[in-house]
Formats: sequence, C-alpha cells, structure tokens
Amino acid sequence: MNDLVRQHTALSESDLEWLHLLVSEWQLLSDLSFADLVLWVPTLDGTRYVSVAQMRPNTGPTSYQDDMVGHLVPRGRRPMLDAALDEGRIVREGDPEWREEVPVRVESIPVRREGRVLGVIARNTNLLTVRTPSRLELTYLQSASDLAQMIAAGAFPFPDQQVDMDASPRAGDGLIRLDADGVVQYASPNALSAYHRLGLAADLVGQHLGKITAELAPSRGPVDEALVKLASGYAPRETEVEGNGGVIQLRAIPLKPKGPRIGSLVLLRDVTELRRRERELITKDATIREIHHRVKNNLQTVAALLRLQARRMDSVRGKEALNEAVRRVGSIAIVHETLSHNLDERVEFDEIADRVLAMVAEIAPGKVVCRRSGRCGILDAEVATPLSMVLTEVVQNALEHAFAPGEQGTVDVTAVRGGPRGAERLLITVQDDGRGLPEGFDPQRAGNLGLQIVRTLVEGELGGSFDMRPAPGRGTHVVLDIPVQSQK
Repeated sequence: MNDLVRQHTALSESDLEWLHLLVSEWQLLSDLSFADLVLWVPTLDGTRYVSVAQMRPNTGPTSYQDDMVGHLVPRGRRPMLDAALDEGRIVREGDPEWREEVPVRVESIPVRREGRVLGVIARNTNLLTVRTPSRLELTYLQSASDLAQMIAAGAFPFPDQQVDMDASPRAGDGLIRLDADGVVQYASPNALSAYHRLGLAADLVGQHLGKITAELAPSRGPVDEALVKLASGYAPRETEVEGNGGVIQLRAIPLKPKGPRIGSLVLLRDVTELRRRERELITKDATIREIHHRVKNNLQTVAALLRLQARRMDSVRGKEALNEAVRRVGSIAIVHETLSHNLDERVEFDEIADRVLAMVAEIAPGKVVCRRSGRCGILDAEVATPLSMVLTEVVQNALEHAFAPGEQGTVDVTAVRGGPRGAERLLITVQDDGRGLPEGFDPQRAGNLGLQIVRTLVEGELGGSFDMRPAPGRGTHVVLDIPVQSQK
C-alpha cells in the first residue's frame, strides 16, 4: 500500500498512516457487512482511482475472485465512487452488478480524515446466497452501517488505539450490542457461552454488561469502576476478565454514527485454554531454566573438588590432568549458565566462545594473546555444549604446545557462518604462530586425550569434520567444519 499511495496519489504521510490504521481495523467492517471491501484513492492528477487495499469477509462468500490491489479505474466509469468522493456521503443507490453470473450489491463509503475525503471504500456484497436474515445477521448489518457512517464522518478508526487484529477478538468469536446506557440489546451465542464460562447462569439480554462483568470478575475491594466503564462501552478499550476458572478477552467499540454515542459493540473471545497453555509453557520454561542453573552449580562443585584434589597431588602430570578436567567441566558449565537465562534451548555462542577463551587463557604464557573474530551466531544447546568443549581443547592445545615459556605469540579464533538455508555451516579456524606441528604428526591418529575428545565430538556428535595442519609460514592451522540449523 505504501508504494501505491506514494507513486499514484498526493496523500501526505499522516494521511497514509490514517489509511494504515483503517486497514488494520476494517476486517471487522467486512465481517459485519458480509462483504468485500476495496479501498480506492484518487490519483495525483484526479483523473483515475487506484485500489490500494482489499479485504474479504470471514462470514460470507467473496465477490471478487481476483486480487484488485493495484488496479486503476478512470473517473466516470464507476459513478458511485465519484459521488462518494465529491459529495462526501455514503452512496447506496443503484441496481446490483453482475460478475460472472453472481449478483453483487455495491456501496461506496467515503474515508474522511480531519474534514477531507482521502478515498472511498467500495463495499461489495455477494447476493447469491441472500435469504431472510436472522437476529444475529440483522445485528451485524446494523453495526456495520453504524461503523460505515463513522468512517464517513472521520470518527473511525480511533487514532489513539492501536489494535493487533491477530490477537483481538473478531465478530465471529462473540459479539454483544449495547444501548447508550450499557444494557445488552443482543448477545451472540458465542458471547453468551463465554459469559457462562465466567459463571453467569442467566441470559445477558436486558442486563447491564459492565455491572454483570464486574460481579463475575473477583476483586478484593469494591466493584471495579474501571471494568464497569470499559465493559459498558464508553471508550475504545481492550481488557481480559478472569473468573470462575475462565478467561475472556473483551474489546469495546463505542458507536457514534451521528456524533453522540448511541451504544457500543463489545467483541469478546473465550481465551481460557489459550491462557492455560501459556501458563503451562511459562512454568515449563522456568523449570528448564532452573534445571540448567542447578546443573551449572553442580558442575562448578565438581570443578572445585577437582581443584582441591589437584592441590593435594604430588605428581606434576596428575595435577595437569586434573586441571585439564577442570577446564573441560568449566566449558560445559558456561553453556548451562547461558541456557539458564534463556527462554529457549538456544544460545548466542559468541558470548560462550569469549568466556571459554578467557578461561583457557589463564594457562597461557604471559605474552601469548587469544583473539576472536567473526560471528558464530545462535546455536542449539545440543550443538553449543560439545562445541564449547571442542573449542576449549583446541585452544588449550595451542597454548600448551605451540609456545615456549616467555615466548610472545597469538592464537586467533575466526568464525564464518553461511551457506544455503537448510544446509548452513559454521567454519571455525584456530591458528597460532607458534613452533608448529612435529614432523610426521597425524592429527587423525594422535593418541592424546584432548585430540581424541575433539575428533569424537566433532565427527560423532556434531556430524562435522576436523583438520589440523601446518599454517603457512609458521604455526598450526586447525579447521572445524560443522553443520548448523538456520535460525529465523
């Protein structure tokens, strides 16, 4: 719609915002009218109309099989559009049009903002299934007529209320029509069922909706005056009401077709099961985070015990082995600590990589610097946990074997992530400028525990590949190639 309005019309940005607000709300008008809506806006030179938006009803058959957005129509071809634009009134006269052997009643509703008519809504009703309307349908049509008059007067939509139509109740979810005093004139079967869920035993018709709603919603103090006012439809508001184990979502729409408020529409939806599932998910999320927190605490306890044992060891090799185990346990604990703060089982691995490098750097000779570049991105926990251990082993191996005590050097960790969706890969390289690999060294057959862990985790758990080879010039070049899932 933005492109069409800016390309073909003279409307300002504030006018365009008003049209966006209208389009965000007009599903209600379409459903209440049982009709298709097409928004036509005059072009810059005033000789044509361009259709910038279209809506089909959820409550009846469509009048348009094709998408009308982007169509251009010369002035004069549709006299009802001309009359609505020029005279600023709703135009209903005229015989039904026939489209592919389907009779269609066409009406034109001017869209007014601050006294100016910005465009025209063409309301197209498929008459093929017309029959004697029920009380529900009559209430729908009367409410649609009131809303159409409000649009023509510039009183709808409400500029101070942004509505999320995906989350708000719709006409089919439940509808109540109130008079000017807030007394129920009509309640649809779905609306009545929702109030029965709250504990109402009687009928709604003839009841003051605000008072009944406040009585059904438990409160610690006197009657909730704000809830009474909202449910009475005095202002455009949304809220949720909970009582008797049920939860309903309310949206009030004051009806002012000729200025003063003549009544209100209240749309409502029973969201009891939805809220119950949301609470269950919140409870599960909290439980999972607590489990990760406890696992992290237990791993830190294990690491502390290993440190105590290392201090009591007389063997230098024994102390080194225990200290390596401390770092391995610590790398896993870092992942669980990160997961304990997340709502899902995914983590930002760059933060984990930085903490792993800082932990391993504690064993580095004083003049060796560890650096990271590139981005690993968000990874699933089942990838992040083994990958953190692999990174720990590779960097630790470089720090222990590449440099002599007191020697200056660097260990660079670089991450590159990319590839087609569904086959994305993470490439991590670890390169040092140390002494390099011993002659005849084969990383696929080397027997030390660290490289065995790397090979097992990369190839077995992560489904990737691992390679270690001499770096160009000096040092060692390690490559980890791992498949990862694309994150939306």
